[in-house]
Amino acid sequence: MHINMRQFTMVGLVESNSEVREGHYLMSLRLPLSFDLPLPGQFVMVRLEGRKDMLLARPFSVSGFCREERDVRIEILYRVAGQGTRLLANLGIGEEVNISGPFGRPFEIPRNIRNVILVAGGVGIAPLRYLLACLQAQGPERTLCIDLFMGAKTVDELLEVETVRGLCDNLQVCTDDRSMGHPGRVTEPLENAIKSYPLNDTLVCACGPVGMIRRLAEILARYPLACQVSLEERMACGLGACLGCAVAVRGDDGERQYRRVCKEGPVFDLRDILWD
Repeated sequence: MHINMRQFTMVGLVESNSEVREGHYLMSLRLPLSFDLPLPGQFVMVRLEGRKDMLLARPFSVSGFCREERDVRIEILYRVAGQGTRLLANLGIGEEVNISGPFGRPFEIPRNIRNVILVAGGVGIAPLRYLLACLQAQGPERTLCIDLFMGAKTVDELLEVETVRGLCDNLQVCTDDRSMGHPGRVTEPLENAIKSYPLNDTLVCACGPVGMIRRLAEILARYPLACQVSLEERMACGLGACLGCAVAVRGDDGERQYRRVCKEGPVFDLRDILWD
């Protein structure tokens, strides 16, 4: 089956593109009003038209979204990790990018949930930043207690701390090198705190490096809280056609199956993921 990415693509104008930490950028883009409302956890594919050094679009979690009178504004929080993101970091105000999406399975917060635990590692804060904003926008008709555990290798890789601080009830910051907050991995204070949460109305939502997600799986094997994780995988198409982002999961029949991060994910039930 041939899928034409162009039919989903819109042109966005760079409104701002600021380096928020060394090597980490927050880009704000203006798009037509017809751009679909992204749900927390979904992603967009970004490409620079006519650039031979960026032939493939790059996936980015939606980190912020606002619908205004004449257009919409979407934000992506990203780390410079190669040639493609280096090109994006050099974009100036008013320059154009091609955006496709939103794609993927989002986070889903059941109505019975009263406690939400967010776990972010490094740039994994990007989709959780948007999730926080959407939960706050629900207003007083839904009462949630939101605790955020946020970690990075060093303070220079902690992103949007003050922004998310104002969106959650409690914030625990951790750094591997002891430069800020709890000294050590973000899963350490989480493991100490998690036993105090009630099982029936608590949900964990996480995004970060695979090592953090694996450790989270080990912890929650002993504390059976519901958990949804957004997986970070390389992908070429964003539409499920290339099968380049498949991960092993436990199917409904209990057998090993493969699911596409771009289509059946990026958000998965943590207990469905197979690590070996």
